This record gives sequence, C-alpha cells and structure tokens, in this order.
Amino acid sequence: MLLITEKSLKTTLKQKPTVNLKGKLDKDSSIRYLKGVGPAKEVIFNRLGVYGLRDLLFYFPFRYQDRRNFTKIKDLKVGEFSVIKGKVLAVNLKKIPYFVRKRKVKSIFEIILDDSSANLRCVWFNQAYLAESITQGSELILCGKLAHSKRGIQMVAPEYELVEKSDSLNIGKIVGVYRLPAEFNQRFMRKLMLTTIQSYCSGYPDPLPFQIRKQRDIPNIVKAFEEMHFPTSFAEVERARERFIFQELFFSQILVYLRKAKHRLQKGPRFKVRQSLLDKLRKVFSFELTDDQEKVLSEILSDLEKSYPMHRLLQGDVGCGKTIVAAFAMAACVDSGFQAALMVPTEVLAYQHRETLESLFKSLPFNKGKRSGGLTIKVITSSLPKSEIDKIYQDLRKGTIRVIVGTHALIQSELKFKNLGLAVIDEQHRFGVAQRALLPKKGIDLMPHCLVMSATPIPRSLALSLYGDLDSSVISKLPKGRIAPSTLWLKEDKRKEMYDFLEKQLKSGRQAYIIYPLIEESQDEDLQSLETMYDKISRRFKGYSLGMLHGRLKIDQKIKAINDFKNNKTQVLVSTTVVEVGVNVPNATVMVVENPERFGLAQLHQLRGRIQRSKYKPHFIVISKTELSQAAQHRLEVISKEANGFKIAEEDLLLRGPGDFFGNLQHGLPQLKIANPLRDLDILGQARVFAYQVIKSDPSLAKREHHCIKEYLFSRNDLGEKGAKG
Repeated sequence: MLLITEKSLKTTLKQKPTVNLKGKLDKDSSIRYLKGVGPAKEVIFNRLGVYGLRDLLFYFPFRYQDRRNFTKIKDLKVGEFSVIKGKVLAVNLKKIPYFVRKRKVKSIFEIILDDSSANLRCVWFNQAYLAESITQGSELILCGKLAHSKRGIQMVAPEYELVEKSDSLNIGKIVGVYRLPAEFNQRFMRKLMLTTIQSYCSGYPDPLPFQIRKQRDIPNIVKAFEEMHFPTSFAEVERARERFIFQELFFSQILVYLRKAKHRLQKGPRFKVRQSLLDKLRKVFSFELTDDQEKVLSEILSDLEKSYPMHRLLQGDVGCGKTIVAAFAMAACVDSGFQAALMVPTEVLAYQHRETLESLFKSLPFNKGKRSGGLTIKVITSSLPKSEIDKIYQDLRKGTIRVIVGTHALIQSELKFKNLGLAVIDEQHRFGVAQRALLPKKGIDLMPHCLVMSATPIPRSLALSLYGDLDSSVISKLPKGRIAPSTLWLKEDKRKEMYDFLEKQLKSGRQAYIIYPLIEESQDEDLQSLETMYDKISRRFKGYSLGMLHGRLKIDQKIKAINDFKNNKTQVLVSTTVVEVGVNVPNATVMVVENPERFGLAQLHQLRGRIQRSKYKPHFIVISKTELSQAAQHRLEVISKEANGFKIAEEDLLLRGPGDFFGNLQHGLPQLKIANPLRDLDILGQARVFAYQVIKSDPSLAKREHHCIKEYLFSRNDLGEKGAKG
C-alpha cells in the first residue's frame, strides 16, 4: 500500500515546480521559428501533430535504411532497397504539353547511370529542376528500389547525392525514414532534425532519474534523440527506442499510482450491507451464482463497506452475469439510504435494465421506509419529453427516485442527485473517457462508489497497467448450462445453403437474428438497404413472422419489436447492431451477420454473445462477399476459430494498434506514441515496478532526484496545469 498523505498528495498535484524546465529548449516555441520552416510549413507540421520543438524531436523515423555499402548495378534485385554509385552517361528532360498529360505528369527527367558493371535507367517525375544539378558526367550516389516498367528495369525517383557535394546526412550511414506528406521530402526533414538537435537538444532536461537510467542501463535523453534520428548502429537505435518506450510507460504508471492514491483520500459513502437482504435477493433468481460471481460480489461488497469510494473495474465475457453482480451492489446502496445510477450506451438497454431491476427489487424489504413495491426506478434518455425530463430532475434532487437508469442523459449538467451513493457504468467501452468520468462526479458531499463494467476485456496484465487506479475483478467462466456457439464463415455463393439451414432451425422452434451493418443510423441509403433486405427475407421465409429493429425507430417501436421477438410473435428479427447489448432472448439461437467485414472483432464477439443464453445449441454465421481485404479476412478467421473474449481482445489490439485501441482507455494518461503495451509487456512490467517504488518512497516527489519527474509531468500538463500546446 502506498504511504501517502492528503497533504503530500496535494503538494504533488497542485504545487507548481520550482525549477524552470525550459533551459535552452523552449518547448512553447512554435515550429515556425525554426530556420527553414515558416508559417506555410508550420501548417503542414501541425497536421502531423508537430507544434513545437519537443514534438519535432519526438517525431521519430518509422524505419531505417542501411546506406553504408554500395551495390554494383549488375547485382541489383527488383524490389530490394540498394545504394549505388556511378557516372551519368546521358540525361534527358521531357516536358509534357498539358493537352496530352496523363496522371498529372508535367515532366519526366531521366538519366543513364554507369558504374562499370552495367548501366541503369533512373527516372523522376515532375522534378524538372533536377536538370540544373544533374548533368552528363556528374558522379551520383542513388538510393532506391529497382522496379519493372514498360521500358524495362529502372529506378524510379531515387534519393540522390552529388558525390562532390555529399553532406553525409543521407549517404554512408544508417538513415532514418520519416512518414511525411507530399510537401516534404526526406532530405529536408533530416536537415531540419539535425539543426534542431545541434542547436537546442543540449539543454533538454532528462525526465528519468539518473538512478533508474543506471539500473536499466539506458542512454540519457540527448544521446537517445541523436541515435533515434541519426543512428550509429542498429543496436544503438534499439537501445534508444527501448528507452523512449520505457519512458512513456513509466510516466503512465506514475500517474496511475498518483491517481489511485487520490481515490484513497476521498471520502465515500459507507454502506451497511445487510446479509438478510442479499439472501432474499439470491432467492429471486432461479439459479445459484457461479463461484466467479460470488468471488467478485464479495470483493465489491467489501469495498462498499469502506470509508473511501470504490473504484473497481469488472471484466467478463458476454453473458457471464456482470449485471447480476451489479444488481446486488445497487440493492446494498438503496438499502443504505443512497441513490444508485446505472449508465448504459443505448435506450434499448436502459429500458431492459429497468425491467430487470424492477423484477428483482419488487419483493425486497429495503430499509429507509422503502418496502415491497415502493422503490422508484426511472429511465432517463434524451428522447423523453422535456416535461418528463424536468420531473425526473426534480425527483432526483428530492431523493424520491432511488434508482435511475439512463444513457448519456445521466451526465447532463442540469441533472443533480440528493445523495448519489453508487455509479455503475455498463459497457464502458461505448463511452468516451470524459463521459465516463462525469457520472461519479455527481456526488454532493461524498464521492460515490464507482463500478465500471466491460464485456470487451483486455488481458489482465494490461488492465492492471491501464486501469491501475481501479481495483480489478474478472468473471472468467460462464454460468452452467451455457453451450458454446458454433461459428461458421460463409461466402456469398453459399447463401442458399445458409437460408436452408436457417429454415431448418426455425422449423424446430428456434428463433433467429439477421444483423445488417448499418454503420450510421442517419444514412438513408443504409436504411434503405436494410429495408430491402427485410423484404427479400420476408419473401424467402413466407411462413414466418419477421420483425425489424434499427436506431431510427422511436423507443416505443424498438421496445415493441424486442418484446414481440421475446414472446415469439416474430421468429426472425432483422436488425442493426442495436441488439449488440442488452437484448436477451434465450430461444433465439441463430444469428446471421451480413457483410461481417464491416465489423470489428470486438463487435462481432459481442453480437455472438446474444445467442449464448439457453440450453439449445447456438449457431453464429457470418456471410461475406467473396473478395476481402487481408485485414478483413484475418478478422473473420479469428472470429470463426476463437471464442475466448480475452484472446479476441489481444488479437483486436494487434490488428488495430495501440493508438486506436488504447486511445479510449488512457483517460488522464500520457498518449502512447512509441510504446505498444501488448508488444512491450515486459518493459511495461518493469516500468510499473519502478513507478511504484518512486511513489511509495516519495509520494509528493519532493526528493531532489525526483524533481525531474514532477517537472516533466507539469510540462506535459499531466498534473492539471496549463501547459504548452505542443
């Protein structure tokens, strides 16, 4: 446990640093003031996310080329990067008249290069100015790849150096290659980076304490910048890269531990959990809780009895029973005299949860005068009439509404509670990070307990690091009796066989979903496509009743469509991903997903969970077009072979990359630009240990050797101060 006091934490979070971080490097300076940039290029740099000098230094090459050795022209291979040196035998500049131009080619400059082993044709498009510097007899060094063309083998748009003017930035060493827009070239970027490092980098303070660098055997930050941009060897590049990966992860963990300490200093509502109430709630269910559910429930109830607020992440696969556990926590909240709020991503899910909670709570003997049938549970969504919303606002302030279930409408500034004791956020990945943070802040005198639930799990080791300020609970096993679905991936030419199988299932008494990828609920063309599909399926399955569900329907129409499906008035529900969460129909054991290539892995896995709710064998069928991108094909291969949500989440991370996947998870943490927590799991573990040791021994970062950490956090605006745009 961290040894931290309220006084020391306030010092860490509020007191400005006493040492000037800037030194020789002014991080507030715009990129435009660098020689060779100016206002026009500044706009282009800003599009790359480069605003100041610090951003430029951290704009690392994405790959490196070994230009230390020359290759003879006769030994060149098509598609391989090579460096060659030779004499120009001939030059030719063709200027293309505008009326015969193709693909915006205004000019073609070509040369024949000889190196005594063979000749090679080299071509540049729209670079007529090269004719002024490259002439017959010039000695050149070229870097590029050999390619086939109609005129034979040639090198297209290679980087070049005149031997007599070679500046060694681009030739004779390992050279970094940057991701650049068309307006910039690699030569310009390397020259600008060299100027920046030579003129400003010497004053850059190292944010990592010396002892940590010594223990980890990593270079100081100036050396690391030099090696990342102008490497002396591939081994040194790797050392520098590992240093910056460690730095990103180390500071993310420093903030995680500071944030966790902050949670512990807040005052929360202390619930009195009555065992008799919990026993009566258990009897409402027709089944016993699983061992995992009981373990997680015990952890949560223990938190609720403490004087500081719970901040717990509850992970579990689709259908594992997270909502049941949350219901126990909400019952304990109400029984202790507080209000409970449950935030969900869709209107459909909000009404489903209210129905569930009403059936569970109606016979419970709550304290505080609310006995059988007397508990008020309301739903609030933005689609309600204003008069009804105003009435809910009023009743929440009075405290007459004890449980509120809502969508984003719950976090509107006008909505206030009398005594919010518990905030539950369901399907947390569907909310933005800022939105998730708003609901727990609606406590008045006390910070409410907060339970965050996710059916899109991430590996436990990563959860500890990214949600390290939250205690973590996992329900890893599904309830008894659940049968794993069979997943079948079909191409369009198998549609008839798929329909025949679907009809066989319907004849046996089962029901089916057919999911259509209407990505934007506001796009009329997608909606028309859904309606067209509905008509086609209606004609194919004439003997059965069909329903249709999508986001453009009014809420009463949505509820009717779901209830008709629940009650088997409709046997086939043609729907968008509105059914992804909260629609539970045990008799629906078949789901067909059209155009699955338009879905992400996590979403496909969520959809599959809808049919895993009964004793009947479920069947999940995805039917795609014949030609798919490599990425789409890999996603469908994964979903057809893998059923474990945690393993699917790992694949999702690998496919989407850390920037996309973790962007929504890292609320309040530094953005990861070079680190990938899954790939760099070992480094993340080391960074976590070092961060813990720092905060445990010096929670206010007051020690001299830790000033650099505080300086860095303030400079990045990570402790709440107004920082530089860059």
